[in-house]
Amino acid sequence: MTDIVVLGSTNMDLVAYVEKAPQRGETVTGREFRTIPGGKGANQAVAAAHAGGTVSMIGAVGNDSFGTRLRSTLEHCGVNTDHLRTVESPSGTAHIVVDDEGGNAIVVVPGANGTVDHLVPGDAVLIASADALLLQLEIPLAAVVAGARAARAHGVRTILTP
Repeated sequence: MTDIVVLGSTNMDLVAYVEKAPQRGETVTGREFRTIPGGKGANQAVAAAHAGGTVSMIGAVGNDSFGTRLRSTLEHCGVNTDHLRTVESPSGTAHIVVDDEGGNAIVVVPGANGTVDHLVPGDAVLIASADALLLQLEIPLAAVVAGARAARAHGVRTILTP
């Protein structure tokens, strides 16, 4: 098994499906609405776990129902959430409009992800024990840099996706 640490975002995706996306100032009627656990970091963690990796997630969720569901989904998919903090703010959200042609428009509200601006005690030790660290750019850059530096100091392969 490969030990993988993901340092990144968790978001609840709030997805509205429409025939045609609204233009500025326009209101359209949607045909479906879904809440889907996501975030670039969480998506990577779930994919790595499904591929057979031993995966731990470093990040933050809010102390709200979205945070509870995000953590539960990760755990159900086999991701260790011991380093996924719960903070006193709303969880991150992504507001997504998807049209019938498959086009989308997304507004990301960082929420709890915005509090992940540094490593906390134990994060660097977890990173040092990994075979690989996965990073994205949906948390503050200071944390991404700190994670990359911790990985480099211990010879851990680092993969950064935008």
